[in-house]
Amino acid sequence: MTSEQILYLVIGSIAGGFINGLAAFGTSLFALGFFLTVMPALEAVAIIVVISVTSGLQGLWIVRKSIAANPRRLARFLMPAILGIPLGIASLKQIDASVLKLLIAFFLILYGGFFTLRRNLPKIDHPTPLIDCVVGFFAGILGGAASLSGALPTMWCAMRAWPKVETRAVLQPFNVTVLSLTAVLLALNGAYQPRTLWFLCIAIPTAMISAQLGIFVFRQLSDSAFRRLLIAICFVSGAVLLARELL
Repeated sequence: MTSEQILYLVIGSIAGGFINGLAAFGTSLFALGFFLTVMPALEAVAIIVVISVTSGLQGLWIVRKSIAANPRRLARFLMPAILGIPLGIASLKQIDASVLKLLIAFFLILYGGFFTLRRNLPKIDHPTPLIDCVVGFFAGILGGAASLSGALPTMWCAMRAWPKVETRAVLQPFNVTVLSLTAVLLALNGAYQPRTLWFLCIAIPTAMISAQLGIFVFRQLSDSAFRRLLIAICFVSGAVLLARELL
């Protein structure tokens, strides 16, 4: 373990933990670039999945009452997603994951750019159980095929006129559950070697402390400001994903 590896590991963990604490998603897009500089892709992904889950557990605690108040809403997203994950994994044989990531990147940029420029955001306030299930299902497929399970739920939730805690009560447990399943699959495939575990000893506490700062900022935001933040992060995430795939 070199000083350069530790430096990039710490910077990536700070970036990933903060964005997870702030927005309940985006750890991979903000941390992966730093990790890939000093370690192989599989090891980088294995670390990101764990810090996403550990950081996300802190976020779950602050919205636990909202989750308990409306468990059916979360289930409409999560249960179809769990069904979609194996389909996404199976589709890897027929679909080029890089092409899929490029399509999602363009969609994130168009979506984020369009709604960022709009003065008034859409306020969909009526129940949409069928759309919730469809979004969750395709998010699971994207998670299995390209590790992008958070993109569709984030875009859809940002269009709903929900208070920020209710939005987070969907996004946070959704991402924690999907990534926990991913971590189990990685562990079964031998991704967590001794060096990776040493890296995690540094990355986990760093990300958890950084996530607390993100949670602090989240608490200061109004509901409308949080919705606009999600849309802006979609735009940034699309740009980062596009750059990573093209460069």
